[in-house]
Amino acid sequence: MTLSPSVLSVPMAPGVLPRCAEARCVVRSNLPVNGEYRLLTLDAPPEVLDCQPGQFFQLLCPEPEGEHPFLRRPMSIYGYDAEAGQLQFLYKVAGAGTRGLATLRPGGMLNVLGPLGQGFSMPQHWQDLLLVARGVGLATLAPLARAAQRSGRRLTAICSARRPELAMSVDLFRGYGAEVIVVHDEDGSSTPEALRGLIEARIAAGRVDAFYTCGSSRLLRLLQDLGQRHGIPGEIAMEQQMACGLGMCQACVRPFREEGGIVQRRVCREGPVFPLSEAIA
Repeated sequence: MTLSPSVLSVPMAPGVLPRCAEARCVVRSNLPVNGEYRLLTLDAPPEVLDCQPGQFFQLLCPEPEGEHPFLRRPMSIYGYDAEAGQLQFLYKVAGAGTRGLATLRPGGMLNVLGPLGQGFSMPQHWQDLLLVARGVGLATLAPLARAAQRSGRRLTAICSARRPELAMSVDLFRGYGAEVIVVHDEDGSSTPEALRGLIEARIAAGRVDAFYTCGSSRLLRLLQDLGQRHGIPGEIAMEQQMACGLGMCQACVRPFREEGGIVQRRVCREGPVFPLSEAIA
């Protein structure tokens, strides 16, 4: 029996965000990619595939045995392909929700809501892009790398991990034409001090127009300092616990810098992508 995705449109506030949709998607595969992470691939309808890099979905996770996840789980988009009708998420099994996701088998169904939030921008004068992230934060940057390749940008991806074999998306970034640099904790190459020298060498060579990162507070502070010193802009996808993902519950509010003082913004609605200079670690 073939299961077809069903979709229910959910209008967003006029003039703020495009429409999102709730859809029941068919599981194509749900495979481990290393000792910590799994890749979930869904067959999805067109209504949920009008995505931007940096956006996310709210997933209605299955209930693993003896556990009952109450809220949807926010998850950044790892890949989307409207022509192939596919949507991908990279996740680490860490709690009841992701344990539920790990039980999904090909042919099963998953209810998703999205795409949600504000994605990355890529101004025309940003031609040399430097992506820096750690662990699953690299998943959020994968669609950005694809968009950069399609628009003819030059790309460097610094992939940080605890151990070399846990570095995420290395082959994917190389496939998008990026120069990939793997740094890790075991040899000390992932420390902020080591990364500073690595990045400043590229700045000195005129190879960085903009920074992109996700999640890590120490990477945020490092890139903010380098950006201020060298006049380099950038963007960050913030990670935050969420409830509704639509901006109504206010659960994901956090402070940001703005001219004149500190303001409070919802990560799910005004973000999750923000100017690097405005984020507070």
